[in-house]
Amino acid sequence: MDDIRIIDLFWQRDEEAIRQTEMKYGRLLISVADNILRSREDARECLNDTYLGAWEAIPPARPQVLSAYLCRIARNLALKKYEYIHAAKRNPIVAVSFDELEAVLADKETELAVEDKYSDDQLAECIRDFLATLDDSSRNVFIRRYWYFDSIKDIVHRYCISKSKVESILFRTRRKLRVWLDERGLGYE
Repeated sequence: MDDIRIIDLFWQRDEEAIRQTEMKYGRLLISVADNILRSREDARECLNDTYLGAWEAIPPARPQVLSAYLCRIARNLALKKYEYIHAAKRNPIVAVSFDELEAVLADKETELAVEDKYSDDQLAECIRDFLATLDDSSRNVFIRRYWYFDSIKDIVHRYCISKSKVESILFRTRRKLRVWLDERGLGYE
């Protein structure tokens, strides 16, 4: 079933929307949650919460890209659950991903994160514009690492490129993002 029809089912408050969403996007959503939580049971719980979140948000929302909308819900729920479960512990993949971006998104002088100084919408728009400037390969690797929290190893297998190539792409892309943010007044002050 196509996304427009699934969204229409949500708007009609038809429970078939949940079944169709699970059939079409269940594996993707569980993958997003599992990459963050590293627990199939917690990821499954997050998946169910994602369906509930979509049910409560649609309507009034009418997402243009249903898969991205659902992934955002799943990702945010998984990150909240991760914080709750691992208050004293750190998932190495998520922690490393955050550490890698910390130098780009934090002011070295004040240790104030860029997202603390600017609105989420302003920062999101700037990063979205930045991603549009990248070639497909760099954009895909960057998104897989920092949005989906794929490990370097998973990215290597997904795109059939070497580990050093992935690391190089990520390093160069983070550096470009730092410059991009600085040029738009969202960098270090």
